[in-house]
Amino acid sequence: NNTPPGLRLLRPPTVIGQFHTLFFGSVRTFFLGVLGFAVYGNEALHFSCDPDRRELNLYCYNQFRPITPQVFWALQLVTVLVPGAVFHLYAACKNIDQEQILQRPISTVFYIISVLLRIILEVLAFWLQRHLFGFLVEPIYMCDASALAKIFNFTKCMVPAHFEKTIFLSAMYTFTIITILLCIAEVFEILFRRLGYLNQPMT
Repeated sequence: NNTPPGLRLLRPPTVIGQFHTLFFGSVRTFFLGVLGFAVYGNEALHFSCDPDRRELNLYCYNQFRPITPQVFWALQLVTVLVPGAVFHLYAACKNIDQEQILQRPISTVFYIISVLLRIILEVLAFWLQRHLFGFLVEPIYMCDASALAKIFNFTKCMVPAHFEKTIFLSAMYTFTIITILLCIAEVFEILFRRLGYLNQPMT
């Protein structure tokens, strides 16, 4: 293997893990960075309520979006990367290359723990996304603006590009489910390969 040691340390030791890194790092990030900005970039500017007044629009938009989807998904991506980054830091400190990760029991255990932590973080992100954004973006949002001024009470607000946002939400849920399944499959690949190492004849 002519790959420099530094690069081997950065690569997952499994085929599924490498595919997950490609899928997670490339497709998902590109989808969020490019299409996410196109769908959500000017949402606040086009969010309008009845009556169309700036302070009312701003108040209701903050109620409609406690956190913007782009920020939430960016935090999700960064958070899910943390367990793998910590493991690779551990591997670098111990001078463990890619081929040795699944050959050393303690390294295998630590790597499985990092994968399980990614699964937990993805499930938590799925639940939070469901709680914050739901599965369907309605074209009309009923805003409780009574705290802003008694004359407003409940007012109707128009949600721009609601159909596009519904499609994008579905895609982000799908990405989360795919990454969870890939992580689960990676755990099984690790166990099968580990059994293969254990079953190798002693020389």
